[in-house]
Amino acid sequence: MPDIEEFITRWATSGGSERANFQTFAIELCALLGVPPPDPATQDSAGDAYRFEHPVTFIHTDSQSHGFIDLYRAGHFVMEAKQGTNAPAPAAASLPPERTKTKRTGHGRRGTAHYATAMIGARNQADTYARAVSRDDGWPPFLLVVDVGHVIEVYADFSGQGQGYTQFPDRRRYRIPLDGMRDAEIRERLALIWTSPHTLDPARTAARVTRAVADRLATLGRALEAWGHAPDAVAHFLMRCLFTMFAEDVNLIPKGSFTELLHRLRDRPEHAAPSFRALWDTMNTGGFSPVLTTDLKKFNGGLFKQAEALPLDAAQLALLIEAAECDWCAVEPAIFGTLLERALDRKQRHKLGAHYTPRAYVERLVVPAIMDPLRADWRNVQVAAHRLAEQGREAAARQLLRDFHLRLCRVRVLDPACGSGNFLYVALELMKRLEGEVISLLGELGESQDTLHLAGHTVDPHQFLGLELNPWAAAVAELVLWIGYLQWHFRTHGQAAPSEPVLRDFHNIACHDAVLACDGTRPRLDAAGTPVTRWDGETRMRHPATGQDVPDPAAQVPVLDYLNPKPAPWPRADFIVGNPPFIGASRLRKALGDGYAEALWHAYPDMP
Repeated sequence: MPDIEEFITRWATSGGSERANFQTFAIELCALLGVPPPDPATQDSAGDAYRFEHPVTFIHTDSQSHGFIDLYRAGHFVMEAKQGTNAPAPAAASLPPERTKTKRTGHGRRGTAHYATAMIGARNQADTYARAVSRDDGWPPFLLVVDVGHVIEVYADFSGQGQGYTQFPDRRRYRIPLDGMRDAEIRERLALIWTSPHTLDPARTAARVTRAVADRLATLGRALEAWGHAPDAVAHFLMRCLFTMFAEDVNLIPKGSFTELLHRLRDRPEHAAPSFRALWDTMNTGGFSPVLTTDLKKFNGGLFKQAEALPLDAAQLALLIEAAECDWCAVEPAIFGTLLERALDRKQRHKLGAHYTPRAYVERLVVPAIMDPLRADWRNVQVAAHRLAEQGREAAARQLLRDFHLRLCRVRVLDPACGSGNFLYVALELMKRLEGEVISLLGELGESQDTLHLAGHTVDPHQFLGLELNPWAAAVAELVLWIGYLQWHFRTHGQAAPSEPVLRDFHNIACHDAVLACDGTRPRLDAAGTPVTRWDGETRMRHPATGQDVPDPAAQVPVLDYLNPKPAPWPRADFIVGNPPFIGASRLRKALGDGYAEALWHAYPDMP
């Protein structure tokens, strides 16, 4: 492998001419990474899966045009190159004619508006190339934008659907400067883009870790309920435990401190409940924790308010230790919510290992419904900002970007049947990625680091509204949004702590019926004054004769009459997304009961 220092020194002074430098730089980069160099072009250009100057055809409404990708590897990446310079262009009048011909400025002096525009243009060009090759080769998972000898920008989209390339692995680390090649982890990451790009998909690790965590929580939940604890008490206890585990993995409380406490309690499980209660009291208010012997941030938000802890035996404590030793930074909120909801709800536990909606399916709705309109606005803002910057009006360009960011922070997304918050979380994460692009461009146009937090405005959980009938699913949805938000904070800002209180009770997830409101209910009575009952619509049993799964006749609930039924109120929102449960007209009475069905028809007289 070539010497890293020689590689950095050799290319640090490059500048001015992409055409002269790029292919040599790419070949030497491949050698540094230990990956194969591009193949020679053949007579069958369409079959060249890894080559420089790969030809592509763009299909327009009534015509075609052609282009060439600087470097392409099918199924791996599109690479688009630019060449900036560090030195300012000299004034032509101050130099003799024979020297003015040799001073190249390439795509602009680094740090200027012209250079920022060129790099954004290269990223958009790479996206256009990816769209063109997707017809034959599928969407490549990576786009690489290179300023030769200076920086490599990495963007990824693992959906295979062209749902939008975003900074990879996050806004803090997507730009790899030339001297970053000294970092073995960065070199390994780049090498995998060449050799095995889909192994970098964080969803692969996240799904495995998330399922392992949820399985342990479900087992612990069953054990605690077997001791006679109420399901709601078990659910709240487990949610406090899991957030504490997450908090220690992201250094919101000292790294490993809760896991260490659990190990200390292993031989004294009777001390677990008072220790947890004391810890959570301090997390609620902030201050010195006698349990962890250190100062803690104020969490608040309702999760730790008057927090009760359940007693544990040694086996139950062992399950909690196993869960704590999982990598909570890798938990995927988009599926964790569903699995946790099933772990907490005894009616749902049989589905814990069953199919859940994969994140890619959620994105298929969230991207066109929310992100495509927002990104269309963003593209228009980018064009306008670049035009202003090229005119020397950088202050006006920055203000335009700030205004767009403020609008982004005021967008409201509603899921009126949010369950455990999967759709809301994915919308949050994708909007945070867009926010990262806005802040990155602001930085390139000269916004100081002190003001990049934009006066406290940021995309956060208060913008994501949910309605949910199941109280445990509603509680999980709120927790999932906060875990996802905090994961994003630490990926973006490193170890910089979020402002206190860490959690806020925004009341953004409302626990009530999304369709029907009323002034109360009363049991329906038959002619003899006996309460009328019906099957609960959920509990099933195996038929003793046929072996089929059938409704359990013993699972009866009262039929209720609804007083003054009317449509349920919804909060104001800019976008509405979700996957609400559907019941066909022929099953309405059987599934919901006569009282509810009749109340619906009263509240919605135009409903069939």
